[in-house]
Amino acid sequence: MSGLRRPWSDNTPKEKQHTPPVSRSSSSSYPFSVEMSTAATATSPRRSIFLGVDVGTGSARAGLFDESGKLLGSASSPIQIWKEGDCVEQSSTDIWHALCAAVKSACSLANVSGDEVTGMGFAATCSLVAVDADGSPVTVSWSGDSRRNVIVWMDHRAVKQAEKINSSNSPVLQYCGGALSPEMEPPKLLWVKENLPESWSMVFRWMDLSDWLSYRATGDDTRSLCTTVCKWTYLGHAHMQQMKGKDSRNMETCGWDDDFWEEIGLGDLVDGHHAKIGRSVAFPGHPLGSGLTPTAAQARNFCVEEFILISNGTPVGTSLIDAHAGGVGIMESVPELGSEAKETDNEAICHRMALICGTSTCHMAVSRNKLFIPGVWGPFWSAMIPEYWLTEGGQSATGALLDYIIENHAASPRLANRAASLKISMFKLLNNTIKTMIDELKSPFLAALTEHIHVLPDFHGNRSPIADPKSKGIVFGLTLETSEKQLALLYLATIQGIAYGTRHIIEHCNAHGHKIDTILACGGLSKNSLYIQEHADILGCPIVLPRESESVLLGAAILGAVASKKYSSLTEAMKALNAAGQVIHPSKNPKVKKYHDAKYRIFRELYEQQLSQRSIMAQALE
Repeated sequence: MSGLRRPWSDNTPKEKQHTPPVSRSSSSSYPFSVEMSTAATATSPRRSIFLGVDVGTGSARAGLFDESGKLLGSASSPIQIWKEGDCVEQSSTDIWHALCAAVKSACSLANVSGDEVTGMGFAATCSLVAVDADGSPVTVSWSGDSRRNVIVWMDHRAVKQAEKINSSNSPVLQYCGGALSPEMEPPKLLWVKENLPESWSMVFRWMDLSDWLSYRATGDDTRSLCTTVCKWTYLGHAHMQQMKGKDSRNMETCGWDDDFWEEIGLGDLVDGHHAKIGRSVAFPGHPLGSGLTPTAAQARNFCVEEFILISNGTPVGTSLIDAHAGGVGIMESVPELGSEAKETDNEAICHRMALICGTSTCHMAVSRNKLFIPGVWGPFWSAMIPEYWLTEGGQSATGALLDYIIENHAASPRLANRAASLKISMFKLLNNTIKTMIDELKSPFLAALTEHIHVLPDFHGNRSPIADPKSKGIVFGLTLETSEKQLALLYLATIQGIAYGTRHIIEHCNAHGHKIDTILACGGLSKNSLYIQEHADILGCPIVLPRESESVLLGAAILGAVASKKYSSLTEAMKALNAAGQVIHPSKNPKVKKYHDAKYRIFRELYEQQLSQRSIMAQALE
């Protein structure tokens, strides 16, 4: 990958946030804790304040931003998760209680009253929610537990259903990189119909989690173009003419392919003008219903008293998937350039890729023209930024993989105790250990410490660009050593393996029409200095970090800003509220590049070897 076309300084440091733990009480049946952070303690009542809510894999978070995109205060609250083999489930009731607690805590910390909030928006993982006609949870679990009505995005129970759907060769598949992932909604829906027929008959609404949050808050069942296009095979470009008319109202759905649903055995979802999966859609940020409406929620047996501190009627914007909210919160976070260096706005953003790095990593790039890229999701029209085609690459396990590598190593308990005594994170301790090993092992540079360890990070399959959910993770170079230093080397090699995966995605996208030369990163892993530096070295270009590290929350808040009519469009709001922070530059040492080129070659070979070995074993079992 080529470097950036223009020099950028990195003299704007990233702000550090303090996160003291705070307990919370809840009407739910199990205890929670809340973590809060703040960048300011007072706000002017005359300023516009936007609330963003993000439901991730492990927690619900809330953040308040002023009209310059400055974070005033944020809070998080954990959510329960059940994992049994390939099945991963959550509770929508639990999620709602958690996000209400986070909102209350964030408002308190930022010294913001409910009537000061100008607009709000929701972002969430692309998990699947099942509710009945009263809005009550319907189980999607083998256990029969009615609380467990959410199939989490990372759930891989529907691999066989995905294979069946992909064998249909439906025209909609070309807008999903040629094949559906088991992480998308149609395979999960088919699994429920085939395995839980009683639940299937009870469900009145199937919703993406972020759409369900907006529905619960407003009573408006309008779905987002982001969720429906990216995860449900909805063809958003059916609305191109409405976009040209600058019409952002909710629109009757015209992008469902009824033949597709009939062919895969889910024709009953077409009934009632697609009532169960969405009869109307809207562009992200479109104001829903009459805004926040506790009475509408109450009529559906929703417990809304926790959320009442935000004023009735507060505008709520049509939602985004969490990674896409991260894209909205970061894609305009580029350093200021002189007018002579600026390209047209329409073109400049097409050279950027946003990495939203958390439990998994999503790779977001946009283009003016649709680009069909095998193994990479999309092109999705207006699924993130209106009037742009979105390409969405991804790695199903990145933060989750690093946690797995650390937690399952023999040295993990010792490392955890030492980190606790030093009052630092295990990641920080590992990063420090790696730095000390450079001199100890007389390594020419840090990356060379992993000369004999190579990792293929496909522990949860390969989402992009190979699109092989059956791919397995590989660690090459293990010994009998169980020390903390050996764990540090394995941790570093895993980070490098993840970065090689991102390099593979970017090279593949550029080979199919993209011109990506600018990388922006956000999410939890972007706060890890070693993780970002290794990515910069391996990708061969600088990585821009945003001024505000909570880009997903900012993206959700931008939806509220648009819904409030403070800005005329999502793009205008992004330019006003996004801001660049630190720029991480790659190493200038040519030996570092040569080293990573060699390791990248081995990285690519590991998958090819796996395919060969898979074939050998399949023949042996014939």
